[in-house]
Amino acid sequence: MKSALLAAAAVSVLLAAPATAQNANQGVKIGILNDQSGVYADYGGKWSVEAAKMAIEDFGGEVLGHKIELVTADHQNKPDLATSIARRWYDVENVDMITELTTSSVALAIHELSKEKKKIDIVVGAATSRLTGDACQPYGFHWAYDTRALAVGTGGALTKAGGDTWFFLTADYAFGYALEKDTSEIVTANGGKVVGSVRVPLNSSDFSSFLLQAQSSKAKIVGLANAGLDTSNSIKQAAEFGIVTGGQKLAGLLMTLAEVNGLGLQAAQGLVLTEGYYWDLNDKTRDLGERFFKRTGRMPSMIHAGTYSATLSYLKAVKAAGTKDPDAVAKKLKELPVDDAFAQGKVLENGRMVHDMYLFEVKKPSESKRPFDYYKLLATVPGDKAFFTVKESGCPLTK
Repeated sequence: MKSALLAAAAVSVLLAAPATAQNANQGVKIGILNDQSGVYADYGGKWSVEAAKMAIEDFGGEVLGHKIELVTADHQNKPDLATSIARRWYDVENVDMITELTTSSVALAIHELSKEKKKIDIVVGAATSRLTGDACQPYGFHWAYDTRALAVGTGGALTKAGGDTWFFLTADYAFGYALEKDTSEIVTANGGKVVGSVRVPLNSSDFSSFLLQAQSSKAKIVGLANAGLDTSNSIKQAAEFGIVTGGQKLAGLLMTLAEVNGLGLQAAQGLVLTEGYYWDLNDKTRDLGERFFKRTGRMPSMIHAGTYSATLSYLKAVKAAGTKDPDAVAKKLKELPVDDAFAQGKVLENGRMVHDMYLFEVKKPSESKRPFDYYKLLATVPGDKAFFTVKESGCPLTK
């Protein structure tokens, strides 16, 4: 209870217009709800808040003649806490859209609440493909990536390259289950075999017993179906057990630039991973990256760049609709193409934003020319290959 009250008290209002009864209902208010103090704090955290601020500034700071407000809170990876914050935001504070939503269990809970309240949410940080599958809803969107896209990128590439036996270390909640399931399906579709898996509690400090099981499985690929500090810690401890030097390969199924930076190139070199954005891909990505770097001292990952894009796309949809009415805005989000520094893409009827994904290999320290110069591009996975089609997704809205 105490942590819930502290988290609620931590909500801050940024770029706010004067608080009057009139503009409370007329101005657009956006909420960033994510993990700002736990295992995913670097993965999204305060850096996603900064990305949303950049999007609001780039849009011009106002829409429909009113200032844009931003509120933010730490959900501590707890669905019940996240739901209580979001309910207050929707019912009392007139928040129009919630985004980022790291942690799949949280995102699924807020997705359901947003449906009940007829409010828009745009998930960026959470991975489960269920958000635009069986859990899809008219006001829910999924932006940067999902478990299916990660599976096609990393799982498909490694299996085709000869990594045809897999063992999974799986985060023991909705995200991990979805990532293991989607990757297993891609592995078997490409002629590979899953020889086993083990479920690992979120925010574990000791991976030894799980890594020993992976090692004894003799699988060619140890798939890390986890994220954030859990991925970093499992990679560090795998080195202590000699898993890679013993001939097995680690697959970081959800790794971003933030985790690679935390590990350092010495530990991360050679890892193969899939992201939806890299700052050094083209002129647009470099512009966003350099501006973000000046503000934060780091380059954005796909979560940060995705939050920038989701915020910007929502504001464009409000402007195009001429209203913040959720039905009208949701319609515009699905009609308007996405073309910004994060990606060029389109939003499907189930709320899935489809765009190219990229398979990267982490550079050796000797290959890196500057801070955050970490990736070599191995392949581009076209959006229509990376993500489920509407029909494949199983979204009941589209049947």
